[in-house]
Amino acid sequence: MTNERLHHRPDSPAPLYGSPAGGDHLLFLAEALRTFHDTGALAPSGPELVNALVVPVTSRPNRPISVLEVGAGTGVVTRRLAQVLRPGDRLHVVEANPRFAERLREDPVLAARHPGVGLRLSACRVEELPECRRPAPEGARREDRAQRYDVIVSGLPFTNFEPAQVRDILDLYLRLLAPGGELTYFGYLGTTTARTLTSGPRRGARHRAVVRLLRRFEAAYGLGERTVWRNVPPARAYLLRAPGGRETWAPAGGPAIEPAVEPAVDPADAAKTQSATAATTTTDTAAGSAGGAAPVPR
Repeated sequence: MTNERLHHRPDSPAPLYGSPAGGDHLLFLAEALRTFHDTGALAPSGPELVNALVVPVTSRPNRPISVLEVGAGTGVVTRRLAQVLRPGDRLHVVEANPRFAERLREDPVLAARHPGVGLRLSACRVEELPECRRPAPEGARREDRAQRYDVIVSGLPFTNFEPAQVRDILDLYLRLLAPGGELTYFGYLGTTTARTLTSGPRRGARHRAVVRLLRRFEAAYGLGERTVWRNVPPARAYLLRAPGGRETWAPAGGPAIEPAVEPAVDPADAAKTQSATAATTTTDTAAGSAGGAAPVPR
């Protein structure tokens, strides 16, 4: 694992957008064919999807922020982040693929970022970061605790993973986010049917289990979503917020994320839910009076 700070080089040329060497698509395709399980796509994210993923950074509090990008690939989102971050901000990029990590180290857009923007690159899986391997004990010094981030942008192909691994990563994201911090990730449309038809019933069932897990996570923490039809393939970006404090984040021209819409509730189901909630509350109260701990909602 390599973990290094990339220094600002003001003399580096800075292309406005896209691949500085013009080879992102070729490199991405080569790595996708070699390790599709970890890459999860055949091409980098398009500009509209990139803009949707960086909404929490373009709508931000009026103070320096700390951003974590996981699964940076060839750096299309990373370069956009480097362009919109301000002096005093920090960007920590995590990329497990050594070829992608090497491309990021040599990227002239990242080298020519604004002075005062800190950039750190970790060539490993996010679960392997030293600060993420185990929680700091209660009462540990501040410097011994894991870094907390205002924003996490995840490019990991969740539906390629096992449900238990996805659950662990999502739990890790919640631990790494500062109270009220925001998370974005995306998924391609139509993958459940495609996976069932092309990979067989076992992988199709695993894929559906991951999708159900993500939908529960979004129901608990989701703020909204945006469908990007012009991406290849079409994708949907999700915006979520960790529990805790909430600052005023001022819009700065980023694309809108449609707010999550609550599903319609049948009156009969609502009555059942109300009865069940009342019964649960009675049980929890009795447990509390007997010395037991009430369950913590997720």
